[in-house]
Amino acid sequence: MNKHFLPVGAMLGALATAAQDRPLNIVYIMCDDHSYQTISAYGSTVNHTPNIDRLAERGVRFTNSFVANSLSGPSRACMLTGKHSHANGFTDNTKRFDGSQQTFPKLLQQAGYQTAMIGKWHLVSMPTGFDYWDILTGQGDYYNPTFIRNGERLQRHGYSTTITTNLALNWLANQRDPQKPFCLFIHHKAPHRTWMPDLQDLELFSDSTYELPANFYDDYAGRQAAKEQRMSIAKDMDVVYDLKMADRDSTIHSFDTTLELWGRAMYTQRMDSAQQAAWDRHYQPIIKDFKQRFGNKMAAEGLSHADSLELNRWKYQQYMRDYLRVIHSVDRNVGRVLDYLEDNDLLDNTLIVYTSDQGFYMGEHGWFDKRFMYEESFRTPLIMSLPAAYGGKTGTSNAMVQNIDYAPTFLEAAGVSVPQDIQGVSMLSELKNTTNSPSTIEGVAAKQTGAYDISKLKDRSLYYHYYEYPDEHRVNRHFGIRTPRYSLMRFYGDVNQWELYDLQADPENMHNLYGKPGTRKLTKKLKKQLRQLQEQYDDPIRHKITD
Repeated sequence: MNKHFLPVGAMLGALATAAQDRPLNIVYIMCDDHSYQTISAYGSTVNHTPNIDRLAERGVRFTNSFVANSLSGPSRACMLTGKHSHANGFTDNTKRFDGSQQTFPKLLQQAGYQTAMIGKWHLVSMPTGFDYWDILTGQGDYYNPTFIRNGERLQRHGYSTTITTNLALNWLANQRDPQKPFCLFIHHKAPHRTWMPDLQDLELFSDSTYELPANFYDDYAGRQAAKEQRMSIAKDMDVVYDLKMADRDSTIHSFDTTLELWGRAMYTQRMDSAQQAAWDRHYQPIIKDFKQRFGNKMAAEGLSHADSLELNRWKYQQYMRDYLRVIHSVDRNVGRVLDYLEDNDLLDNTLIVYTSDQGFYMGEHGWFDKRFMYEESFRTPLIMSLPAAYGGKTGTSNAMVQNIDYAPTFLEAAGVSVPQDIQGVSMLSELKNTTNSPSTIEGVAAKQTGAYDISKLKDRSLYYHYYEYPDEHRVNRHFGIRTPRYSLMRFYGDVNQWELYDLQADPENMHNLYGKPGTRKLTKKLKKQLRQLQEQYDDPIRHKITD
């Protein structure tokens, strides 16, 4: 037997005695681009998510949860491997994930777990380490999406979030071996751009009005990379592609011809006649109103200042309504999963996780999308519910955690030894009523640095590195360090600039303190810690950018 793994019958020896005869299952629900700002358990003032909140009530809500690279494919690779992007090879969405490398589903398989991946994969190569996989092609479509089931392509009728949940529940009910523990990935396309709601949710929030964030008209003073991005709601959010103004007579035009063509195809070619009719009943009146309000003002000569402000407000309202409608479907389907687990006596031996592959901008800085190390995209929701029989607790955790930590957490929870080359740290101690377990302390001992002791997760510093430039939104490459209070980042390439933020005084990353009087000592300390993290994680960039 491989010395790194315990047999299934013994894998939970460190957990509660009463639970030893029921190995711990894992249900890992992940969305794409779900902002913590739109989850009521995180204090959202614009949305109510009763089922995600229901999970938070029975588990731990992490308030300092972050990603290692705020982009879909790279984030997923970090999660699978427990390693930063440079170490797993998937640095940006132009890459192809090397499925031959070590991943935590493979390690669980070797320990006797059944593994299943259902929904959004987005790593180009086909999944490995799963006994069953049924994945959306590419980004996936909201309506009547194409899946690849263990290598076979097939189109399914309906709405993506519901279909993904149906497939997951069917696997639980009819396809797994009930005598074995399982790890099930339920990964949704939603709420990825272009935020196409389920038909039953189209009329939700139609009468709601949302205040623009206070920094919607951020002038990006002192932040050159922020000035050069192309993810502005005002300038880059497309009225046809993003906001669904695909009129049948094609009189509304985008500033981007390609996006307009994609949008018109998306909203007319993917749906069947009944879906299209329901879609048109909702959006055609909005299109008519848009034409009456803006008419020829969308012409190439541009808008007056007053009309531009009005259009910006209109775009923001339309964006928010569609995004929140999509989240409503996600929340409803999270409830279906929780109901199934409860009805089938699985809640008491299943670790349930809800998260997103990164955060998202809901108009902060005037933006949509992600990528930046600024808080709204760097930070991601994370809720984990460990059953009480396994020592699980409820409440909140302010531990500094990152998506490279998921792999070691799942492995330790399953009683599987964590390989030394995994860069993340298990969060299991944060889920349990006890203090750090001996296995947790032993596992992190070799990963301590002179800067801090990462067995004390609340004091930990996190490393970030984003690579994809200039595609798709011209966010410059950058790396940085995030401590519990400060954020220091270094943009490189076309923009070469340091940025420093005191997040206690400036939680929205508005005031770059780098080079300001009185910050020299702090900057020196943070740079030293940053270099230590780059050494610890063996990031090659440390040899190329040394200032």
